[in-house]
Amino acid sequence: MIAAYMQRAQERVDTQLASLFDAPRSELARIYQAMHYSVAGGGKRVRPLLVYAACEALDGNLDRADGAACAVELIHAYSLVHDDLPAMDDDDLRRGKPTTHKAYDEACAILAGDGLQSLAFEVLADPRRNPQDANLRLSMVMGLARAAGPAGMVGGQAIDLESVGRQLDQQALETMHRHKTGALIEASVQLGALASGNADEAALRSLQQYAQAIGLAFQVQDDILDVESDTATLGKTQGKDQAHAKPTYPALLGLEQAKAYALELRDLALHSLRPFGERAEPLRELARYIVERRN
Repeated sequence: MIAAYMQRAQERVDTQLASLFDAPRSELARIYQAMHYSVAGGGKRVRPLLVYAACEALDGNLDRADGAACAVELIHAYSLVHDDLPAMDDDDLRRGKPTTHKAYDEACAILAGDGLQSLAFEVLADPRRNPQDANLRLSMVMGLARAAGPAGMVGGQAIDLESVGRQLDQQALETMHRHKTGALIEASVQLGALASGNADEAALRSLQQYAQAIGLAFQVQDDILDVESDTATLGKTQGKDQAHAKPTYPALLGLEQAKAYALELRDLALHSLRPFGERAEPLRELARYIVERRN
C-alpha cells in the first residue's frame, strides 16, 4: 500500500514543483536551472508525503495541500544544497548525482539555496498555489518560518557544527535533532493538517506528538544507515558522520540499542494516531517506512 501511495504523492508534488522553475528572463536561466537541479532527480519526498497524509487524515482536499507540499520540499532542498557545501559537510554526492556546488559552482549553489528558501515562502503566501484564507496562509507561513529558522532547522545545524568531535549525552543529541531534522517534519504534518481546514486543537496536539516521534526516528534511522548501508544505496557518501567525528545514536547507544530506540519511537508515533480512523493509515504506514527504509 505505502509504495503505491508514495508514488502517487511523489508524482503529484513533482508536477507542482516543475511548474516553478521557468526563468522569467534568459539571463536568469542558469540560477533557475540550478534550483531545479537541486530539487529534481530523486528524493523520497517524505515531507510532502506527510503534508498530503496529514491533510487526508483530517478529510481534507489535496488540491488545498499542494502549496504546502511544495513549500516544505523547497525548504528541504535548500537545506541540502547548503549542507553539502565545503564550509558545511563538504559532500560531492547527493541522491546519487553530483551535489549542486559540483554540478554548477559554489557561488551558484549558495544562491540556488537562497532562491529555493525564498520561493518556498512565496508559494505558501500565494493564494493561487495555497488557496486558504489570508489568516490561515499567514499561520502557515509563520509555522514554516519558525521550523526553518534559528528556532528550528538552522539552529539544529548550528548545534551540529559546534558538536563535531564532542561527546553529547542523549538529551543533547535529541535537542540537536529535534531542531535539525524534526522541526521541518513537524511543520510538514502541521501544514497538512491546517490545509485540510478541519484541524481542531486536539487533532493538532495528537499530530504534533506523532510528528515529534517520527522526526526523531528519521534521524536515528539515518544514523543507523550511515553505519550499515553503502554509498550506492544511500545516494550520498556513506560513513561521513563517523569520518567527521559527529555524535550519532549508534555511537552513543550502540547499534542494536539505536535500532530498538527507532522502533520505540515508531510505536509512540502509532499510538499518537489512535484518535484517527482509517484515513490516517498513510500516516501509520509512513511511520513504519521511516524506520524500515534502507536509504
